[in-house]
Amino acid sequence: MFESVIFYAFGAVLLLSGLRVITARNPVHGALFLVLAFFSAAGLWLLLRAEFLAIALVVVYVGAVMVLFLFVVMMLDINLERVREGFWANLPLALVVGVILVWEMITVVAYHYYGTAPRQFPAGYSNTKELGRLLYTDYAYAFEVAAVILLVAIIAAIALTLRRRKDSRSQRPSDQVRARREERVRLVAMPAEKE
Repeated sequence: MFESVIFYAFGAVLLLSGLRVITARNPVHGALFLVLAFFSAAGLWLLLRAEFLAIALVVVYVGAVMVLFLFVVMMLDINLERVREGFWANLPLALVVGVILVWEMITVVAYHYYGTAPRQFPAGYSNTKELGRLLYTDYAYAFEVAAVILLVAIIAAIALTLRRRKDSRSQRPSDQVRARREERVRLVAMPAEKE
């Protein structure tokens, strides 16, 4: 009973934060609500006894991807009025995708209650060990492709934020290495002052 209450609490927070992600007017607030959604999803993973996936969700998405996303959102000067212009034009497609997602969730929940009984695992079963075995043997190629895609995304995000600005000062190490003492320092002979 207590586990069901926690599940519904996490599920409600996840749904509300997911709704706020798409309705927040400020993109930084939307990103922070997405962080809350990730934490709620990690709590649901813990309830399902998938500890490794819960920790990976927090470390990878909240600790790395969302921090990078927040930096990009905060450094880019986003015109919010232009972003909101196409909202109503994309609403029909968004509703179709939303209906499909709701249908999939209802199907999964109905299968859980009306489908077959879940498989029973032996006493020393470790889902982390089984996940690692599958990930690095059967799905090793897909894992490596995902790693390359994430690397390209990180490089693209860094390249987007490295713009040349007129108001920012920067050092050029090549100019500093080529500098000679005669160009930088001038010795001036001045008479000593007397009191």
